Amino acid sequence: MIVFSNTTPFIALSSIGQLDLLPSLFAQVCVVPEVVEECRAGGLIAVPDLAALPWLQTVPSSPEISTLALLELDKGEKHTIHAACEHKADLVIIDEKIGRNVAEYLGLSVIGTLGILLNAKRKGLIASFSQCVEEMRRHGLRYHLRLVERLKAECGE
Repeated sequence: MIVFSNTTPFIALSSIGQLDLLPSLFAQVCVVPEVVEECRAGGLIAVPDLAALPWLQTVPSSPEISTLALLELDKGEKHTIHAACEHKADLVIIDEKIGRNVAEYLGLSVIGTLGILLNAKRKGLIASFSQCVEEMRRHGLRYHLRLVERLKAECGE
């Protein structure tokens, strides 16, 4: 299974100490150098050096991106979606609404951090979906309240 991820899911999962959910759910995750750079640049939430993670594969990005639909996206999203299309990815992990919409428009299957947490809860990898979402909220990460409530109901919380 070919899985690509954008930057925000790494930040969100790192904020709650759950970055290891990714290799537990997917054998390997691919990223473009722009995502590695965005995570390395740092911010309020520390993300481990992606280049040092054995389950993460850095895939070269294309210097030229011709898809007009990608013009409104930031650098990481743009290159992630483009690389996912080029590599015929089975799944793209992306949280930002515009990026998700563009990826879906281009025919990619999309999941976000909340979907990762929902799958982890279903597989018994985390004790509480709600607790993880609340902890991310305390770190300044926000998700649409109706979506959170719907997913909580789906996992019986």
